[in-house]
Amino acid sequence: MRFDGIHHITAITGDAPRNVDFYTRVLGLRLTAKSVNQDDPSVYHLFYGDEVGSPGADLTFFEYPGALPGRAGAGMVHRIVWRVGSAEALAFWADRLEAEAVDVERGGGSLRFADFEGLEHELVVDESGDPPLVAVHPEIPAELALHGFEGVRAYSYRPQSTAAVLERLMNAEPQDGDRWELRGDARRGWIALDTIPDEPARQSAGTIHHIAWNTTEAEHGRWLEVLQEAGIPNSGLVDRHYFRSIYFREPGGILFELATAEPGFTVDGPVEELGTRIILPPWLEQQRPAIESRLTPLPDPRADWAPVTR
Repeated sequence: MRFDGIHHITAITGDAPRNVDFYTRVLGLRLTAKSVNQDDPSVYHLFYGDEVGSPGADLTFFEYPGALPGRAGAGMVHRIVWRVGSAEALAFWADRLEAEAVDVERGGGSLRFADFEGLEHELVVDESGDPPLVAVHPEIPAELALHGFEGVRAYSYRPQSTAAVLERLMNAEPQDGDRWELRGDARRGWIALDTIPDEPARQSAGTIHHIAWNTTEAEHGRWLEVLQEAGIPNSGLVDRHYFRSIYFREPGGILFELATAEPGFTVDGPVEELGTRIILPPWLEQQRPAIESRLTPLPDPRADWAPVTR
């Protein structure tokens, strides 16, 4: 069994309206779902991605209003690496981000920047051969849009133990000394381990909460058996309604999730309606009035668009 790269990455924001603006208007992702943290329904869980909410381009945020800036450190993913189609796309994004007063760092075939809360991103030219996962945007031509995740960079308390879990348990392939690739039949992605910074980690706005690896309903139960046979504490099977999950913290402190590609966000409605209303799993539906009363209203970021076709 192998993972089809990254399923989703979940981070934290302290400002949902500004978060929606940055990731939809500036980065051109689609708001694919407005939901709530199922473990804390008082806060948003926002999902951004390609046009149909595919695993592999799914960046999500828990909103804790007013949360202070966090700091990435040991036991955390600290940078998201995205694919773009060409060197011309890198130049396009450098210009676009600088026009938004976002500091960018160019060089070595990549472009680095951070969002308004300090969450690190990097763009690299796509050489994967995987189908691009692209969202429609009126200001961003399809050939210049983001293609989905390439990989992540992380800090581990125990890099050798993290490497052992990746290689022996998760069938990741070591590459270039500090990087491990997880490749299945559909897609691939990687995780790289960097030297831990001196300052301690602080989980808050602008930091990554966990990374999820992409599997299938057919293999999900077997992955649970693998974890249990290895003696790794885990959450057991968790029904997230839009996918099924297993959570565990690998020995270096990074929180991993194993998430299924099925059933996806269209379980609640057609693809045309993604991101237009707050969606709740069935077991929270009876609490909708109370939940919605606590959430900051977030309009559909596409409500005023002229029709866009490709």
